[in-house]
Amino acid sequence: MAMDLERQVLDMQLKSSHEHTILVSGASGIVGYGILRSLKDTDCRLIGTTIYEQSPADCFADIVETAPLTCKDEYIPWLKDMICKYQVDMIIPAIEADMSAWNKHRSEIEQTGTKALLNRYELVELCLDKWKFYERLREEDCKCRIATSITPDCGQFDFPFILKPRCGFGSKGVVKITSEAEYGPYREEVGRTLMMQEYVGSEKEEYTVSAFFDRDSDMRAHIAMRRKLSKEGYTETAEVVDLEDAVDIIRELAAVLRPVGPTNFQFRKHDGEWKLLEINPRISSSTSIRAAFGYNEAKMCVEYFLDGREVSQPVVRRGKAIRYVEDYIVYDSDDI
Repeated sequence: MAMDLERQVLDMQLKSSHEHTILVSGASGIVGYGILRSLKDTDCRLIGTTIYEQSPADCFADIVETAPLTCKDEYIPWLKDMICKYQVDMIIPAIEADMSAWNKHRSEIEQTGTKALLNRYELVELCLDKWKFYERLREEDCKCRIATSITPDCGQFDFPFILKPRCGFGSKGVVKITSEAEYGPYREEVGRTLMMQEYVGSEKEEYTVSAFFDRDSDMRAHIAMRRKLSKEGYTETAEVVDLEDAVDIIRELAAVLRPVGPTNFQFRKHDGEWKLLEINPRISSSTSIRAAFGYNEAKMCVEYFLDGREVSQPVVRRGKAIRYVEDYIVYDSDDI
């Protein structure tokens, strides 16, 4: 009891010394600790949640809490308890499972008084199923859409074509099909869990554009980068570029999809035209890279949604980024 009381006192002291308390889920992953790192120099108390007992989250968060799996019944009650325990002002999802769960329980969560950093409800739900997202683009006759089908006839597309999960994130589960023999084992899943898509452009012409939209879905800031993906599906290398013609397409998409807050658009250049690979309606894996070049979208979110400050286009530095593995060392004692 004495230790619990002491912890509560320390928590209250830490809270009072900071302007805001921000909780970031998935703090062990590249998106989670990227968000925490982006907020490290702000006057915020940072709480990271993770399902892993050992993680690098301690490097970036003031407090780390071990979370139950998002799919468990106890997850939402646990999250609400954390919000109340630490008087959290904003919660930021760093993994898609959390974004989906929070979106479904949005009203219940925000009754605690916190701000859940979620895009517009309908857009989040739409982006969770890539086929439904494609259908919406087709209904609106968006020229940037990529030909897609859930009919298992592989004669619809020239080889190579792409198979991708209807529900997924990053490039996980994406398969490049170069022959009927390669396609055979996947045929029965097309329409149920997979969809077929025309192969467009090349890996050398892949781009990620992140934009910040106000409550009226007007774009207030953006940054564009040419990127190379790792095998795990996150950005491995990136170079800041100017893509004003792609930004014009994003404005057209915004008029249809009505995004709010940080939104990530992924494109490939194909025969001189921009083709939309997907939209992530949240902060994505390149966030720490973007912050290093002057585009700190996590900080924008705090300033806009909590402080009521308008977001404007920051000065973005030019350059390249390369990601690498770094060691996090914890010694048993200070003895040498």
